[in-house]
Amino acid sequence: MFAFLGSCMVTTEKKEVAEEKEEFIVRYDRPDAAILRGVYIPKGAEYFYTSGLVAPVKDENASPGTYGRYGNTYEQSIGILERIKETIGEGGFTLEDVVFLRVYLAPDKDGKIDWEAWFKAYGEYFNNETNPNKVARSTIAVHSLANPELLIEIEAVAAK
Repeated sequence: MFAFLGSCMVTTEKKEVAEEKEEFIVRYDRPDAAILRGVYIPKGAEYFYTSGLVAPVKDENASPGTYGRYGNTYEQSIGILERIKETIGEGGFTLEDVVFLRVYLAPDKDGKIDWEAWFKAYGEYFNNETNPNKVARSTIAVHSLANPELLIEIEAVAAK
């Protein structure tokens, strides 16, 4: 048995609200959280999307399978955030322009995901004195990444 539920109704109330919005990005804050509820991007904004970025090699001579090669979750997070900064910078964007992050966290060799390491790194780049902007974000636990030595992968969207 199949059921189809859908709606094609558009309410004028929502349309009027969208038409009244300014031509600026609007960040819908959650004052008690480090991330946003959502972000409104106006028509005509410029976007920059990164692919999923992973940490750079920290030490090519480190033994494979050790944290010496790419670092722990915190070190990998910092390496990726720096890569995001560099990558979006090539397109004329800054970290202040980032509106969304999709984060994939994989467990370490003990089977644990270091959520706090990622949250700490995020706080050093967003929602602070240097960059007070928060982003909309999804943080997802995965079984593993393509390279088992990698513990985190991040996609970013910037808009201005």
